[in-house]
Amino acid sequence: MNVMLLGAPGAGKGTQAAKLIERYGLAHISTGDILRKAVADRTPLGLEAKSYMDKGELVPDDVVIGLVRERLQQPDTAAGFILDGFPRTVVQAEALDGVLAELGKKLDAVITVDVDQDALITRLTARRTCTACGAIFNVVSQPESADGVCPSCGGGLMQRADDTIATVTNRLDVYERSTMPLIGYYRDAGLLRSVDGNLPVDDVFAQVQKIVEG
Repeated sequence: MNVMLLGAPGAGKGTQAAKLIERYGLAHISTGDILRKAVADRTPLGLEAKSYMDKGELVPDDVVIGLVRERLQQPDTAAGFILDGFPRTVVQAEALDGVLAELGKKLDAVITVDVDQDALITRLTARRTCTACGAIFNVVSQPESADGVCPSCGGGLMQRADDTIATVTNRLDVYERSTMPLIGYYRDAGLLRSVDGNLPVDDVFAQVQKIVEG
């Protein structure tokens, strides 16, 4: 099975991706990981991407799509894959369709993890990071971290600058504006499926399983 996961920051998309990978042995295709590896391996596309990254510029679509094409041809994708962080625009989605057709592959489902905006704001502003070990906690769902001390190593917990209410609200607005056309694209293609991300993690995963096994 080949799936794409969409979800706003804080929706729990990463958690669901990890559970899918563990349960079904799917290849995790993350453009961030692909870019880092291509740069480290000094592949032709990696070096081209690095030339943009070194100047603080966005890597052009054709380079990213080329890297995704290379990743989709690796043996571990034969059993299926999860697309994470790509595509981000309708133009990229159309290019992805072309690559998949070229490789004889197709998407089976595009799953959106839907969470109420108030719940997303609560989740993200409650996030704390340990200054010593880097572990991430949520003071709402993990009350043992509410005293500001890391339960793992005893280090101090801090709130990241991008987890304040104003910043989180802006991030969610940007996500909605950029993703709505993509959601419409996959809805029109008959691939879009939604799960209720307000539920507990295992209940959300049960919904995801019904989709991928359905």
